[in-house]
Amino acid sequence: MPSLLPGKTASKIQRIGVLTAGGDCPGLNAVIRAVVKSAVQRHGWQVLGIRDGFEGLISGDDAIMPLTAETVYGILARGGTILGAASRANPFLYTKRQQGSRISLDVTPRVLERIEELGLDAVVVIGGDGTMRIARELHEMGAPLVGVPKTIDNDVEGTDYTFGFDTAVGVATEAIDRLRTTAESHHRAMIVEVMGRQAGWIALHSGVAGGADVVLIPEQPFNLELVYDRLTHSFAAVQRSAIVVVAEGAYERGGSPVFRHRAGSQDKLRLGGIGEHLAQLLQERQEEDLVSAPGLEWDIRVTVLGHVQRGGAPSSTDRVLATRMGTAAVRLIARGRLGRMVALRGSTLADLPLARVARVPRTVPLNCDLVLTAKELGICLG
Repeated sequence: MPSLLPGKTASKIQRIGVLTAGGDCPGLNAVIRAVVKSAVQRHGWQVLGIRDGFEGLISGDDAIMPLTAETVYGILARGGTILGAASRANPFLYTKRQQGSRISLDVTPRVLERIEELGLDAVVVIGGDGTMRIARELHEMGAPLVGVPKTIDNDVEGTDYTFGFDTAVGVATEAIDRLRTTAESHHRAMIVEVMGRQAGWIALHSGVAGGADVVLIPEQPFNLELVYDRLTHSFAAVQRSAIVVVAEGAYERGGSPVFRHRAGSQDKLRLGGIGEHLAQLLQERQEEDLVSAPGLEWDIRVTVLGHVQRGGAPSSTDRVLATRMGTAAVRLIARGRLGRMVALRGSTLADLPLARVARVPRTVPLNCDLVLTAKELGICLG
């Protein structure tokens, strides 16, 4: 098969594709709109939308849809993605059922052939760290790809921020604000579990923005005694209530992350449940305290925000960032700079080779300014 790296100038490019892989995220439609409008109106290219991530390059013709300025009209403020997303269509480990069993296949030859059959001079791949790794490997095999990073977790290495993060932090902060009023009314400790498997960016930002008493992140295993002491202090104060924000990947020092069983799912175990687990640990610790030294008893309630952080309309900040990244991806294609990922460095858009996108997520540095700010505010980080 001939190389799919055309090295074409903008004047020779005729058709590009765009797909959204991984989970949904506020701002995906804004990227699609920006790619289409800049490609069509500025360069006169055709744009094909590829449905359901890489699945669309494995399936038949019904997985492809032409995109025009009319097609993307009005989608800027819409959540989700008009192209659909698939988080389990890794072409290197494509899972399918055969004779009642699940098997994994390498279908990358089909993906490469499909790109050539569709006459795509480039494909804009929008996704998280896992998607960027797939894009890097496909590019090394000859696929003409450009990456646009997305994730509410803000954990893609190489970019300071990803679109979707601001919206998720806004949702979490609003939830904290609402829970605080009921916590104060009933003198309770409210535990808010937010997303963040390996990186605690959402928990840290929303915890500081919402004035939390405790923020627990995966990067720093927590000491239960420190958390309990902080809550005891909060209830002894005038407020007689407390807010704990915990990332789903946080865990106790000397322990491990909490998983929950998912019946009937391909993944039998999925990360989650730290909120309830923490509540149980704190309740047991409080009962020990009350036996030895009876005092003020406080209730604990848990709220798991879950996918509500990923849904809904993107914030204005995310719309702007997603739009900038979409047009930047088209500029890279026009300049023949394939195999690159758009990245935000400070307030400026840049790009870096997909080969430099790390295999590990971008986590919270424990010496970063926001961590120091949290500590100086008296927020317990465990």
